[in-house]
Amino acid sequence: MLLLSFVGTSNILSRGKSAPFFEVFVTSTTEAIPYRIPAIATASDGTLIAVADYRYSRADIGSGRIDLHLRRARKNGRQWQDIFSPSVMQGDGDTSLGHQQAGFGDPCIVADRESRRIMIVSCSGSPGFFSGTRNQHLGWARWYSEDNGKTWSEPSFIDEEYVYRRFDHSAYGPIKGWFVSSGRILQSRKLQVKRYYRLYCAGLSYNGKETANWVLYSDDFGETWSFLGGCDNSPIPGGDEAKVEELPDGNLLISSRCKGGRRFNIFSFTDAENGFGRWSQPAFSGEENHGVSTLDNACNGEIMIVPVVCRADKQSMHLLLQSVPFGPGRSNVGIYYKVLRTRDDYDTPQHVANNWTGSYQISQKGSAYSTMTWQKNHTLGFFYEEETHCGTQGGGYTLVYRNVSIEELTEGCFLYRKER
Repeated sequence: MLLLSFVGTSNILSRGKSAPFFEVFVTSTTEAIPYRIPAIATASDGTLIAVADYRYSRADIGSGRIDLHLRRARKNGRQWQDIFSPSVMQGDGDTSLGHQQAGFGDPCIVADRESRRIMIVSCSGSPGFFSGTRNQHLGWARWYSEDNGKTWSEPSFIDEEYVYRRFDHSAYGPIKGWFVSSGRILQSRKLQVKRYYRLYCAGLSYNGKETANWVLYSDDFGETWSFLGGCDNSPIPGGDEAKVEELPDGNLLISSRCKGGRRFNIFSFTDAENGFGRWSQPAFSGEENHGVSTLDNACNGEIMIVPVVCRADKQSMHLLLQSVPFGPGRSNVGIYYKVLRTRDDYDTPQHVANNWTGSYQISQKGSAYSTMTWQKNHTLGFFYEEETHCGTQGGGYTLVYRNVSIEELTEGCFLYRKER
């Protein structure tokens, strides 16, 4: 298998950065079949696994054939293997209502930190998110790899059992669409109930009138799922694509896209092992409260918390990271960061939303969705959509990998700190 090495290439020099940079999935012209929707994970052996939509239909999931393409990298993103498309992740283009295998899109991924097991889930089939009914709706597909992403299982379709039926008798009522936000599925750093550390995944429902965010969790690495806090009351009514992260105290933070910034909420556990607790009230973060500001756009991004040490006073703390397009519009993707010195900085959604510390711009071009993974060399693998070679008239972007250290991100103010 071909290995592409890019250390010291002109791509790096043109960006003026020492960190590696690589175009993982290239949309070279507006006539080419376009790529969209980045997801990436770090396997237990350090291999990076990137996955994205390959859109024959040139539109969102529900529109026809979409395959998932994968690519693996070694040496902390410095050597990328060939693109491959497992037959079990290829759509057949049959847009009959309710047909699950028309296409697979908007993937999210998690790699178990203690084994060779990886899971990808994605939306599947036809119709689209807003066009479904209770009985004919967008699906939710799942695949497993037992060898760090080399080979993959047949898809299982888990939307009816773990999502749609759960709403039928809820206070919220039946739903017509379910959409899992692409990018990173969170694996807890703290809570191991059974064999695996717990997984958390944010989703989005549509009931024919409005959207709403929800969070699912799994204690058996995605075999079965439950709703965190139940499915009667949404943590973010009217929410959009969302991501989750585990706070330093073990509570769970949800971050949902919205025009001009993000909406945050926190689930506070009373009994973490059994998933008991309650959601607070959502808070907006944007320019008005010195938060995560997105100029003239609402876009999917990633959230992550990293332990750090402050160079100035040698104190240990955490950084909360949120990637978004800075704007105007979908352009200039970068990362905002907020210092979490004490629990007072994150004990309420409003405290999370207010007064972010700084930002770091990654792209200087049209750019949209982004995600990230923590690598074995203690740096970020940042993966994002960019108009690298052409505009988006053909329905896609080039998906770019960029390696970023905490020191670079914060202009030398903070360094990564390994936690015990």
